[in-house]
Amino acid sequence: MTINPLPFALTLGGITFLLTVIWGDPFIEVLKRLKIGAHIREDAPDWHADRAGTPTMGGILILVPVLLITLMLNIVNLLRPQEGGTGVSILLPLFALVAFGALGAVDDLLKLRTRGEGLSARTKIIGQIIFAGAVAITFSLANGGFQFANEVYVPVSGVSLPIPSWLFIPIAMFIIIGFSNAVNFTDGLDGLAGTVTVAAFVAYGLIALVQGQIYLMQFCFIMVGACFAFLWYNAIPAQLFMGDTGALALGACLGVVALMSGQWILLPLIAIVPVAEVLSVIAQVVYARWTGGQRLLRRAPLHYHYQVGGWSETQVVQRFFTISILAAMAGVALALL
Repeated sequence: MTINPLPFALTLGGITFLLTVIWGDPFIEVLKRLKIGAHIREDAPDWHADRAGTPTMGGILILVPVLLITLMLNIVNLLRPQEGGTGVSILLPLFALVAFGALGAVDDLLKLRTRGEGLSARTKIIGQIIFAGAVAITFSLANGGFQFANEVYVPVSGVSLPIPSWLFIPIAMFIIIGFSNAVNFTDGLDGLAGTVTVAAFVAYGLIALVQGQIYLMQFCFIMVGACFAFLWYNAIPAQLFMGDTGALALGACLGVVALMSGQWILLPLIAIVPVAEVLSVIAQVVYARWTGGQRLLRRAPLHYHYQVGGWSETQVVQRFFTISILAAMAGVALALL
């Protein structure tokens, strides 16, 4: 009997959601007992101060079930790779998820210990370069082990263009690092980072299905199930923050998934909210330097601009999520043309 891949992937997402939600309450209780509570960013609006002490490092709630379920699902392919099988390739986004999650966890722990800003920007970017470089080199030089290595699909044209390894590797690193930080900037309101990444993973799961990349599709929907479970506890008002442990990991993993699909040129559309968030920070800094300290936005990242302007937190999250869904739909449509 042949298993229909889409219903099976959706079932995996549902199972991941249930298993993650089940251990969510005990996990939060452990964080509370260990006094792993968040320090509110200095650039956050004043009314966020009452959230100090909310358990953080909630990205672990996502990473652990995704790691275990993905490995269990692909154990046969990992131990006995078959010709034409692609189960081993799923280790690449899994590695990005765990590696960037570990980097974020170190940063979160340092923030708790020093009551400061955690890892220095230089140390963090060096770590990201090392991990992103390892992923990009493996992806590019894996001797045909990845369907769309060293390629980019041009939307609407139906053409995939080859890219030499010497150019593709830095592009891949830029995408992984860029989106890791973009999701991290997005993680400032309850439910925001989780919802926009869910929309993006659903989009790439559907793209992978059409491409016949069944293992990648399954991984995407496992990610969706885990993120939804996190959102169960991150809904306004949040019982749990994902911290850099989750934000850096989700962004990097999304970048790798986009690269594996060959549709990475559509990632700025599919993940339009994280892109807008990071561009708002860049624009704010550049404008301040040009004008001697004046502000382009009321506050950056972008979600704070609207919140300071009078939108409630719920309005910001729901409207940004709506935009994310529409952008994901447009991205899938362009990928299928």
